[in-house]
Amino acid sequence: MIDEKRKKEASGNFSQYLREGLIQKQKDEEARKMYIQNSHISLELAGRMLDDPLKPYLWVIVTSYYSMFYMANAVLLHLGYKTGSKIVHKVTSDVLIVLVLDKLKKGMLEQYEITRDDALEIASIKSEELLRNYELELGKRSRFQYNMTLEIQEQMARTSVKRAVEFLLEMENIMH
Repeated sequence: MIDEKRKKEASGNFSQYLREGLIQKQKDEEARKMYIQNSHISLELAGRMLDDPLKPYLWVIVTSYYSMFYMANAVLLHLGYKTGSKIVHKVTSDVLIVLVLDKLKKGMLEQYEITRDDALEIASIKSEELLRNYELELGKRSRFQYNMTLEIQEQMARTSVKRAVEFLLEMENIMH
C-alpha cells in the first residue's frame, strides 16, 4: 500500500515539479498514442522473452516496467500533463499518485458495484497496490541482481509481466 507519508511526499513533489517545469500542462494526442503503442509492444516483447531459451529475465523485468512506464505517461497526457526529460521516472511515479490514485479508486468502485459496501476498501487497497507495483517494478529494474538463481529470476520476471498486464488494463480504463 502507498502510505500517507508517500502520498504527502508525492503531492509536495508535484507542486515543485510544476514550478521547475519537470511536468507541464500539455496535451499531445500523437505522443499519447505512441506511448500506448510502445506500452503494448513492450508488454508483448516481455511475454515472448519469458519463453526465450536464453532466459533474459533481467530484460523481461526491464521491458515489463517500461510497458507500465509508457502507459503511465499516456494516462498523464490524457489528463493533460507531459513529463520533461529530467528524473522522468520519479516524476511519473509521483504524478501518478497525485493525479491517478483517486481515478483508479473511482473506476474500481464502478467495477465492484455488486459488492458496494466493500468496494471502497477494496478499490482503495487495489488502486494503491497497482501504483505500488509500478514503484516496485521501478525499483526492481534498477536493483536486479545477477547472482540470483535462474528460478528466482524467472519468478521475478513472471511477476513483472503479470503486474504490467494488470497495470495496463487499469490505466486504459482511465482513458476510456
